[in-house]
Amino acid sequence: MRIERKRLSVAAGVVLLGALTSQCSSPKPTAPPKPAFLGEMKATVSVRELMKYLIDPISDNIFDAVGTDISTKGTVETFPKTDEDWEKVKSGAVGIAEAAYLLKIPRPFTPAGDVNNSTGPNPPELSPTQIQAKLDADPVLWDAKIEALRNVALEVLEVVKKKDVNALFEAGEDLDKACENCHLEYWYPGDRKAVDEDAKQKARFEKIEKKNEQKKK
Repeated sequence: MRIERKRLSVAAGVVLLGALTSQCSSPKPTAPPKPAFLGEMKATVSVRELMKYLIDPISDNIFDAVGTDISTKGTVETFPKTDEDWEKVKSGAVGIAEAAYLLKIPRPFTPAGDVNNSTGPNPPELSPTQIQAKLDADPVLWDAKIEALRNVALEVLEVVKKKDVNALFEAGEDLDKACENCHLEYWYPGDRKAVDEDAKQKARFEKIEKKNEQKKK
């Protein structure tokens, strides 16, 4: 009986050792291959064309949704009045939120042969080569500008839920700033001084307007 038990113990040890050896020598599990539809994304058009044919047109759904037009005929205020009007605003916000991420796909900044308005003395725009150099030097900044644009679109989506006209007006200004800040960085940085001065003048005007309103009260 003692011999048999010893043999059984040895046999059990061999089996256990074999199992451990098998586990150690077996290859580690690998991640399943990506489905074909999750392959590499390829750009179809340049940044200029993406802006012209997609992002700019859908942004008008937001810019044109609210505003005040003052003329000799009087003052006309525009704002969403129906569910259909708000749906159009939402369409613009969804479009921008999704299209913004298309700017993350590597693509030329302009179509072939288009060098922007970047020739001659004191050119108003950077050339595609200069823009690409700025992106290569600081890709994090490029990504931050994209996220800023997308965040405004998400802001508009929240405004649509509440159907808040005043908040929509403010969101439209935020969208304008997000676009302008990116263009001043990558497209026409020479205009930054003039834009900053306009912003200061606007702030002074709004401050005076606010004081006048408080005096009336």
